Amino acid sequence: MITEYFQGVINSTDFPDFIEKKLRQCDDEMFSPRKNKKPLVLGNRLPDAGSIMLQSNDYLNISNHPRIRKAQLEMLTAMNREPLMSAVFLHEDSAMNQFEKRMAFFTGFESSILCQSGWAANVGLLQVIADSSVPVYIDFFAHMSLWDGIKIAGATSYAFRHNDAAHLERLITEHGQGIVAIDALYSTSGEIAPLKDIIEVANRHGCVSVVDESHSLGTYGTQGAGLVNEYGLTDQVHFITASLAKAFAGRAGIILCPSRLAKYYPFMASPSIFSSTLLDYEISGLNATLDVIMEEDERRAALREKSEYFRRGLSSLGYSVASQSQIVSILSGLEPDTEQLRDALEARNVFGSAFMAPATPKTRSLMRFSIHSGLTMEELDYVLNVCADIRDEIGMWNWKSTKTNRVNR
Repeated sequence: MITEYFQGVINSTDFPDFIEKKLRQCDDEMFSPRKNKKPLVLGNRLPDAGSIMLQSNDYLNISNHPRIRKAQLEMLTAMNREPLMSAVFLHEDSAMNQFEKRMAFFTGFESSILCQSGWAANVGLLQVIADSSVPVYIDFFAHMSLWDGIKIAGATSYAFRHNDAAHLERLITEHGQGIVAIDALYSTSGEIAPLKDIIEVANRHGCVSVVDESHSLGTYGTQGAGLVNEYGLTDQVHFITASLAKAFAGRAGIILCPSRLAKYYPFMASPSIFSSTLLDYEISGLNATLDVIMEEDERRAALREKSEYFRRGLSSLGYSVASQSQIVSILSGLEPDTEQLRDALEARNVFGSAFMAPATPKTRSLMRFSIHSGLTMEELDYVLNVCADIRDEIGMWNWKSTKTNRVNR
């Protein structure tokens, strides 16, 4: 009788009310308000071979680099047994351990821990170093994986105003020693954190610092060692985390840390214990990627030059742009305005990434352009000309962000 009941539920098109409620809420908030009845992130047309794509996080344009592909293919061909198991069973002579040593040396840390993703790195680290007795001070716009790590650890979060070291200090003074968690480069706005100010406050109050370098590792610092390296803060930061699915163009995450933490992490972090390790061909690809990144100062220079050119161009057209990096976002604000902007761009074969809640507050949706070193100046000029031509069509002059931008100027 019980079996028959559950078979009926599984085969039915209706879920129980508690699931239906959540699905209806998602439909009401994300699907129904849009003209095409899709979430804001999905437009009306597909890109083609002639489209200008400004959506990829492959900032150095190396995802198809022949050395990386060759390393992966050679390992795939040579492998006769894969380590399909948790990393806790791997010994110190493993390919993973050797890559971890290279990443630690590259960034100037004692140790590193290779994870399945940047998400797993943040969640696992905070689970290990925080608990219900630890306050975690987190930038309001920090990545969602840091927020979820706090929840899983059972810690209490105290959000400080974006990039506001003075507000951070007031919270620490009120609630005591804990953990400070920030992004080095914010993935929605493209803003760079005031790292020196925030780390100085954290260290003065005896706090532990966690800096997510997902969008800056590989693109900033000596040979791409990141923004913490660029600002000379390596010996003042406790932990760096990063996704290796951005400039490293792979599918993994990393924690850069003291060696004592690395010893215990695999046996304390749920993402490490209960997930299989990366495969050898993936690690081989990451090793080759590290070689390429360390040698590509020219690509980093080209990325900075093109990013700065594009930022200046958008700002000169009157758009509100907060970016200081290769992530260049137009702060359109309301979702209907972002929808109109997205459609106008796609109609002219330009594809950016529309961001909406929960990635941004509901009144701060935006269009993100991810610049990469392989873009030509002609392509950037085309996008800037499109952005100039559509200003009246999309009502840009009436956006709240545009008006605020005028006042601040």
